[in-house]
This record gives sequence, C-alpha cells and structure tokens, in this order.
Amino acid sequence: QVQLVESGGGLVQPGGSLRLSCAASGSIFMINYMGWYRQAPGKERDLVATVTSGGSTNYADSVKGRFTISRDNAKNTVYLQMNSLKPEDTAVYYCKANLWATPGRPITEYWGQGTQVTVSS
Repeated sequence: QVQLVESGGGLVQPGGSLRLSCAASGSIFMINYMGWYRQAPGKERDLVATVTSGGSTNYADSVKGRFTISRDNAKNTVYLQMNSLKPEDTAVYYCKANLWATPGRPITEYWGQGTQVTVSS
C-alpha cells in the first residue's frame, strides 16, 4: 500500500506564508509526478502546481509568482512554498502522486487526505 501524508496547513494572515509538505511511503518503485491541488467549499478540486521526476514544474495562473513547488526524490516528498497568501487561497490542499508501485505494474494515482489552509485576518 502507498500512503501520502500532508502537513503544514493552518491559519495565516493575508500576505503571510506557509509551507506544505507531502511524504509518500509504502510500496513505491518509482514516482512519475507529484502535485498539489486545492478545493474550496462549494467548488471543484483544481490544480495548483505539479512537478515531474525531472524537475519540470507547472503552475495554475492564479498562483504563479507566489507559490513554488519542489521535490526531494530521495525522500519521496513534495513541498509547496506559498507566499503572499490571499483570502482566495483558502481551501483544502491535497497532494497527488502518480507512481509505479512495482516494476511492470500500471501507473496508479494516489491522493493524500488533505490539509486545510485558511487565509484570514
């Protein structure tokens, strides 16, 4: 089994910063890409940022220049540094990993349980 465990969420004032972490553990052969998504109340889950095993990144337009995604392949961990936070960034943030659990098996998608980020004064 594979588990993704997120940490680092919380309450922060507008303009503040938070750093999210997501560690993948369990039966993992190789991780293709990891990413962060978020879901605000009453809205769909949207992409925030992704990073491939080679380090290529992709960001939602709404977070470009404010958020930075990074990855430690040795630790199977992905980070999301969030700066200049706005109230509209308030959401549950979910980590996702597309990975092969064992050689020859199809690539499988895994999600974390989510961590709440609230931006409010």
